[in-house]
Amino acid sequence: MSNEKQQLKKEYFPINEQLRSYLDKYKRLTKTNVFYDDLLRFQGAISVFDKEGKDTLWVRVYYNEYERAEIDKNLKKIYTLLHSDGNESSFAFLNVDQIDFCTFGNSKPFRIKVRNILNDNYTHFYIKKADASRIYGLELEHILSPNRINYLVFRDTIIEEHIVGIPGDIFIENNLKECTEHEKAQIAKQFVKFNERCMIGLLGDMRSYNFVIIPIYDFDQLVFKIRAIDFDQQSYEGSFKLYKPHLFKENFQYNQLVQNKLSQSSIEQYQNEERSVLVKRLRDSKTRIHDLLQAMKSTALAPKEHVEQLGKEIYDYTLDVNFKKADSMGEIVEAALNFMKRNFRFEGDD
Repeated sequence: MSNEKQQLKKEYFPINEQLRSYLDKYKRLTKTNVFYDDLLRFQGAISVFDKEGKDTLWVRVYYNEYERAEIDKNLKKIYTLLHSDGNESSFAFLNVDQIDFCTFGNSKPFRIKVRNILNDNYTHFYIKKADASRIYGLELEHILSPNRINYLVFRDTIIEEHIVGIPGDIFIENNLKECTEHEKAQIAKQFVKFNERCMIGLLGDMRSYNFVIIPIYDFDQLVFKIRAIDFDQQSYEGSFKLYKPHLFKENFQYNQLVQNKLSQSSIEQYQNEERSVLVKRLRDSKTRIHDLLQAMKSTALAPKEHVEQLGKEIYDYTLDVNFKKADSMGEIVEAALNFMKRNFRFEGDD
């Protein structure tokens, strides 16, 4: 893939009025006064190490006493808006334990740890500079996948709920060897479905460290789900290969599971299952997906050459001329979803 190398650093795409209207309509906006740039004014930081003493490339930041009091109040407010109704009566029982800053990657987020002092339960959320392409990725995930996404936007800042799970690269290193053969087959099945969702929704850069494995205990077995946690490369790359997780070298072991545990007929069955379920989700979200695509088509999410390359490559794959005619990434996503609806119809559909 050397000739298809992904551009790891891409520009931020601002939220335009059409996208902001969409976010307002679907209750994604908040008026709480939290700015990403405010958090950048920290006075000092120390490195954060994991349990094995390895540098995580996160740093724990500190603020002067006056600014910290105001920041803590606003962060508690954000926590209550994400998880409840924004009522301030619970502030006395909440403590902002840590504010960590990520020093690598595109979005350079802040990770906030909020703890309930009555029982020591805690959770995390993230504050990032808002990027239109990331927001479209979050919304497409919310509509098209089995997962619900919880986030809020304040001007040019985005606040995201933490997605629980084991990062895919850590799972390979620490957990996969402990899985039974049946559990490995479960993971293979979910990777096929995950791969299909990313390809159809044009979510790029799904290397193993950008998704999580979620073990779920059923009454007589352990099952697994796979969720994306990074949406920065939504509808940006020009190469169709970069929207197919199974082609990344970082995902080699997951792809090997698919090859070793599933027959070709099973792979095709799971692909068809995911496409069919996706079309059902589209059918149940007609108004919302229409509004999202209208906003998406109004935003330039990638260089023109990326749009032209991707449209041509998907046309070669599907022979659907709408891909070749597309003038924006929004139109390519719309063509992909319309292609799915035409080819996976159900009895009783219009």
